[in-house]
Amino acid sequence: MADQPIEQQQKLDAPATAEQKPKQQQQRQPKQPKQPKQPKQPKEPKEPPAQIPPPPFWQARLETFEQLYAAQQAEHEKLPRTPIEVKLPNGDIFQGTSNATTPIEIIKQVSQSGTSNAFPKNILEVMVIAKLDGKELWDLTRPLVASCSLDVLSFDTDEGKHVFWHSSAHILGQALEKKYHALLNVGPPTEKDFFYDVKLDEAHPISENDFKELTKTVLTIVKQKQQFQRLEVTREQAAELFKYNPFKMEIVNKTPATDKITVYRCGQLVDLCRGPHIPNTGLPKGFTVKSTCSVFADGKTTGDPLHRVYAVSFPTKQQLKDYEEKIRQAELRDHRNIGKQQELFFFHPYSAGSCFFLPHGYRIYMTLMQFIQEEYHKRDYTEVLTPNIFLSDLWKTSGHWAHYQENMFCLKCDEQEWALKPMNCPGHCLMFANRIRSYRELPIRYAEFGVLHRNEVQGALHGLTRVRRFQQDDSHIFCRPDQIRQEVQNVFQFVKYVYATFDFQLRLELSTRPEDCMGDLKLWETAENELHTVLKESGMPFKINPGDGAFYGPKIDVHIQDALGRDHQCATIQLDFQLPIKFDLQYMTAETGKWERPVMVHRAILGSLERFIGILTEHTAGKWPFWLSPRQVVIIPVSQKFLAYGQEVAKAFHDDHFFVDVDDSDKLLQRKIRDAQLAQYNFILVVGQEEADSKTVNVRTRENTVRGKATIADLLAEFAQLRKDHK
Repeated sequence: MADQPIEQQQKLDAPATAEQKPKQQQQRQPKQPKQPKQPKQPKEPKEPPAQIPPPPFWQARLETFEQLYAAQQAEHEKLPRTPIEVKLPNGDIFQGTSNATTPIEIIKQVSQSGTSNAFPKNILEVMVIAKLDGKELWDLTRPLVASCSLDVLSFDTDEGKHVFWHSSAHILGQALEKKYHALLNVGPPTEKDFFYDVKLDEAHPISENDFKELTKTVLTIVKQKQQFQRLEVTREQAAELFKYNPFKMEIVNKTPATDKITVYRCGQLVDLCRGPHIPNTGLPKGFTVKSTCSVFADGKTTGDPLHRVYAVSFPTKQQLKDYEEKIRQAELRDHRNIGKQQELFFFHPYSAGSCFFLPHGYRIYMTLMQFIQEEYHKRDYTEVLTPNIFLSDLWKTSGHWAHYQENMFCLKCDEQEWALKPMNCPGHCLMFANRIRSYRELPIRYAEFGVLHRNEVQGALHGLTRVRRFQQDDSHIFCRPDQIRQEVQNVFQFVKYVYATFDFQLRLELSTRPEDCMGDLKLWETAENELHTVLKESGMPFKINPGDGAFYGPKIDVHIQDALGRDHQCATIQLDFQLPIKFDLQYMTAETGKWERPVMVHRAILGSLERFIGILTEHTAGKWPFWLSPRQVVIIPVSQKFLAYGQEVAKAFHDDHFFVDVDDSDKLLQRKIRDAQLAQYNFILVVGQEEADSKTVNVRTRENTVRGKATIADLLAEFAQLRKDHK
């Protein structure tokens, strides 16, 4: 056969259609009799999954617990039963019995009676923990010992969420023991989830592939609704319970011999814990294992290597679904991905934890810095610059060598110990002490964008939000005691202005004197009162964190909430009485020959610029406001013929210090516009014959709003106003 075209060959090779078949082939063939169906072969029975034997320590631990718990219950029965009065949230009084009546019994009786509005109608579904006399959290199933007021907290409260996640950590711990025979270390809740640190067989580490099965084990425990049981033991009894676990024994051995130790049981798990806890394991119906990482038992590289398993839980499955959707959105906004897509920054293993800011990323960096510097000028701050490296003597004087050395980069030179500075405050103290100071000079407000280094653990590094090298808008104010309130008020106004510019909502916390505080308690009391007054006068709600202040003074922490509702702590205002003493800082008073010490105010607003850029990237999803955008304007000629005019327009914007580019590619016009929108240019200016003739541009935005013609002068004025207004 002669060669045929490909299409013709395909037709010739194709099966014949009905019309092409001979007529006799088209005649209906007689039906063949149906073959009898073959009986289905029975399926091979599946082998049941191999049962994991229980951990070797479970039986002895549980037997010991049950013996001790039975003895405790017997002693409890001997306690006197006397009438008590329990004040309910609406003021009603419930008549109870000491050492017998429990909060959960009161709630059930009152709710089911239908005659009181003391509790919400759905209280039995949402209750997590009891709160007595407005201060003490109490197990719902634990008998009351005296008359008190009773409140009930749900998951929607901070304290309720803390207890809920703490109890969920126990459920996770039980699953880790059951599935991996893990030795438990500690398992606390955090502000957004909870974790358990465990010692595993090195041959069987936990990975992401294990999360699904581990979650199934957890949900089995949830379905069982295991009761939480509270037990008080002596140090010797605790040692018998946990003799198999060196991590628990370390905690036990640190406890004074005369102190009681609290232990909680749920199901097979028995764990050291102060409590309190939810009534049973059935409450966290939405539960998922999130991630795992490596940590060290003592938080240092000298401790035992452990696995940290993170999880999160909620009262309902729908809340878990909502949370997972928020996580999905967070992944889309991940600053590390946006930084790569927009060519803003990158990291390299040659300098782990130190960011390489590319040209467009550095534009954002410098714009933020200039924004704060402009405010410094308006608010009478003085910018200074101090060295990056100091002898260890400085850090010994400041106290950082004793309290912070492990987080510092230290080195030896000329047979002496040096360290890169992790903060600017000691250097600013040297500046203040450089010459005699008068009361007339105060307040002195030093500000510095100094380069800081902190030796963060490798596993803790996370994009821009946890780095080793950074700069922060750091400032230290030296003032007289009578100036404290005014200076703190000024800083607070500064903070509010800056965060309003970025559309962040604020949440305030006052952290008071910790147990290991230094200095005169009267000074502490005065400082705390001053900060409290400032917050009260601000008219904004705030929370008090007792004992959470720095060792050198109380502080105000400012938390911001991003577009996904996540909290970030950035700004801080801290009073410090200790560094002026350590560096012997003094000023001459109005009274001749008399000297006094200044008070030092540590202040940061954005905090670390690196971290703030990471937060802001995710808050805006990379859609930068015009004044902060690294890609403000792009000029798109409709063809190469109008490239020269496009470059002329670009020069006008460039000369006025706007970030402008020209797309001189040979792509189609619509493709150029779409690419510009995806690159997040705020304004797209198209130029062609009509625009060149009239010296105008055709304006559209990244949201694809077509505004039409505008003159260069009008746009320059508009853009200048946007920059001035920080829009």
